[in-house]
Amino acid sequence: MKESIEDTGRQVVHELERFLNTLGTIAAITPLLGLLGTVIGMIKVFTAITQHGVGNPSILAGGISEALITTAAGLFVAIPTLIFYRYFRGKVEMLVLKMEEEALKMVDVMHGDRELDKQKSK
Repeated sequence: MKESIEDTGRQVVHELERFLNTLGTIAAITPLLGLLGTVIGMIKVFTAITQHGVGNPSILAGGISEALITTAAGLFVAIPTLIFYRYFRGKVEMLVLKMEEEALKMVDVMHGDRELDKQKSK
């Protein structure tokens, strides 16, 4: 019976954690994508400096703008995603603890009923 409860518990935990890895991956990778955009934008700025010099700020503005936009976009996605990931992770952990606690209570109740049946039969 105990093994059956543990197996069922593992299946329920797996189901609860089904999308947490995806959420955690998104939270981890979006700042890196923003950083990649920043690097690409800065490469464009330096390419423009190499080709046109530093005399015309409008040529540099495109690369700088791209760098800032991609950084902001990466953070805009990563911050709420990380918040939700941590919230749901805590929720799953709380549910797992409650489930284990209730399973132990059920085993105790069932075990107690068996003890009463044994005493009655004597």
